[in-house]
Amino acid sequence: MLFIGIDLGTSAVKLLLADEKGTVIKTVSKTYEVFFPKNGWSEQNPADWYEQSKAGLVELLEGQDKSQVKGISFGGQMHGLVILDENDEVIRPALLWNDGRSAGESDWLNTEIGMAKLTEETGNISFAGFTASKILWVRNNEPENFAKIRKIMLPKDYLAYKITGVLSTDVSDASGTLYFDVKNRTWSKYMLDVLGITEDMLPKIYESYEVTGKVLPSFASEIGISEDVVVAAGAGDNAAAAIGMGIAGKAGRCNISLGTSGTIFVSTDRFAECEGNALHSFAHADGQWHLMGCMLSAASCNMWWMEDILKTSDYAGEQKDIADLGQNRIYFLPYLMGERSPINDSDARSAFVGMSMDTKREELTQAVFEGVAFALKDSFEAVGKAGFTIESATVCGGGAKSPLWRKIIANVLGIVLERTENEEGPAYGGAILAMVAAGVYPDVKTACEALIKPTVCEVPQDALKASYQARYAEYKKIYPALKSVFKDIASGRE
Repeated sequence: MLFIGIDLGTSAVKLLLADEKGTVIKTVSKTYEVFFPKNGWSEQNPADWYEQSKAGLVELLEGQDKSQVKGISFGGQMHGLVILDENDEVIRPALLWNDGRSAGESDWLNTEIGMAKLTEETGNISFAGFTASKILWVRNNEPENFAKIRKIMLPKDYLAYKITGVLSTDVSDASGTLYFDVKNRTWSKYMLDVLGITEDMLPKIYESYEVTGKVLPSFASEIGISEDVVVAAGAGDNAAAAIGMGIAGKAGRCNISLGTSGTIFVSTDRFAECEGNALHSFAHADGQWHLMGCMLSAASCNMWWMEDILKTSDYAGEQKDIADLGQNRIYFLPYLMGERSPINDSDARSAFVGMSMDTKREELTQAVFEGVAFALKDSFEAVGKAGFTIESATVCGGGAKSPLWRKIIANVLGIVLERTENEEGPAYGGAILAMVAAGVYPDVKTACEALIKPTVCEVPQDALKASYQARYAEYKKIYPALKSVFKDIASGRE
């Protein structure tokens, strides 16, 4: 049997083919364009997602026994807004997760509706980029488009709609809209009234592993697969990636992602709110919940430092002379694009602190690595305040390929780090969800235990852990001292 996972990313769609034993047979990526009509705006054409996904599926299945394809599911970029009219035509380009135009609407939700009420209704407060503020932006700035809306969906759900004809979403992706009641896994009627939309515009809600339908006959014919192929609801990208790393079925399981952005993803067996809403409280793709801390710039900090500032692509070469871990006196704030968790400050910016005439190049490189690790620890500590103890975590993403960075993170967080054989991210998680939907495994937990075997890659050292704990205490003083300065700088940019 064969299963397909589709990861609808921001720059490309990645398609993965796996068998029921979890062996990855083939992967294919197809890119599409991101449009930036104005500074801070970010849009895509949903038709591009569908066309490139179809082309990718044809390539993925070339030379394969297509009759063995039994299931399809998804991971996808979260928070995007796709709106359709009465003819099922896309009304305007999709507003993406990193589109900043609705910051004013997000602030309005937090201040006028109030953080306490938002938390009561959804389990979260508004962050720049969440879907609710995008809907308000369209209502406030494009009333003619708002009046045409008949269907509202998230990016991966548009793709699923085109494949199945079923308007569906899953609980993990819906959690990032701010009009979903995470605790009770249903739409918030109060928030729908605030936004001026109705429930009949929204998809039916499913658990990530549930069957939403089968592929449309026309789609099956075009791709060359059976009309009996089942489609599972899928998950938001972070939840799907966590499933792909085996984070399912047990409270306290943790995955750290070091991609363009950075996340700490902790599975929970109960709905949990963090003090000050420092972390997102979302539904998980395994039927339970999770806490997630998201920093906007992680591995992208190192890319910026290496390629834009140092003008080099020799990543390994820049790390080879870094030896005195825990002793560096230079600090780096990794807020190149503002920050989400746990400070929720779009005005925050990066800074090197502590430089002197004898500061060396490798000290600055080390500071970048350590700054990202310290920012992850900010979210990690919020997890602890919510009542969860983390002793180990899987780690994935491009930054996780660096042994030096893994060692720094293990000692800053004081936990064992593990890696898995397959690090295919949301696409692999999507394939696992498809297997569960097709009945190969009874639940997500069983599937993950059978398919994913993490191995230890880094163990913290007591002395180094203590050194980093002292340095983290110093690091925590920097952002509060500069917060008002960042706000003044932002005011000057307007």
